[in-house]
Amino acid sequence: MRGLVYNNKELAGYLTRTDSGKYIFEYESSYFEDKSKPSISLSLPKKQQIHHSPTLFAFFFGLLSEGVNKDIQCSLLRIDEKDHFKRLLLTAGLDTIGAITVKPE
Repeated sequence: MRGLVYNNKELAGYLTRTDSGKYIFEYESSYFEDKSKPSISLSLPKKQQIHHSPTLFAFFFGLLSEGVNKDIQCSLLRIDEKDHFKRLLLTAGLDTIGAITVKPE
């Protein structure tokens, strides 16, 4: 599975969950090479184009709803509440806090 990561509606990179359950964030090449474009977060600096994590990056986890909103989303969208990646792809595409959105590819 892969998600498209946008910064102010501009494609900034790709978030992938591998078959082994690990995560990769990769800046889109033209975004990465443009020195005027900021990193999407302090924890995913543009000093390197590809970032790896054994779990969903904390920055992306922070885009997810909690509590009652999480329960409603999981119920309506029929998502396992432990599947944070799928929930991110299905709920962080439009109305998020800040400039970053994530949409399914």
